[in-house]
Amino acid sequence: MKIYTRRGDSGTTGIHGGARVSKTDIRIEANGTLDELNSLIGIVRSFIDDEEKDALLRDIQVNLMTAMSIVATPSESRGVNPRRLPADAVGTIERRLDAISEKGCMSQDFVLPGGCRAAAFLHHARTVCRRAERRLWQLDCEDKVEEELLRYVNRLSDLLFAMARETNCDEGVDNERWKRFGKAGLSEK
Repeated sequence: MKIYTRRGDSGTTGIHGGARVSKTDIRIEANGTLDELNSLIGIVRSFIDDEEKDALLRDIQVNLMTAMSIVATPSESRGVNPRRLPADAVGTIERRLDAISEKGCMSQDFVLPGGCRAAAFLHHARTVCRRAERRLWQLDCEDKVEEELLRYVNRLSDLLFAMARETNCDEGVDNERWKRFGKAGLSEK
């Protein structure tokens, strides 16, 4: 089997159901951003030695693949696409967020993205996740996006932010604080 088909050479790509759309279509942009996010999470996993975190990130990658399938399916064809996010996908993220908060790694301070490699890539993943969410809302203006998927991506950006801070804490790396609006410079440590 050849990896190339040449069908995309004219600037179109296939979506679920067989229709072809422009590669600049917002549906393709949203999916491309979810794919970028998934790849970044794969990079994060290469830097994490914690089995629990790795398993969580793997589950997120699987959910993002499901999300991409859902996004690739126009609303009028969703009935033929059996893929759905797990029923408790948002709840799983919220419980993990609560656990991170209980560890004491979260303050109300703004932080400069960075720290150890895994945390830096988690911050990068967070920004891509937020872009994916914006693209999904843009798609929602043209073709309704499932509410559960929108909630999932919104919570996921929060989780990636919290995990970045937690990872720095776990590695003994300071989360560099930035003073609140209206005050200049970095806050005292």
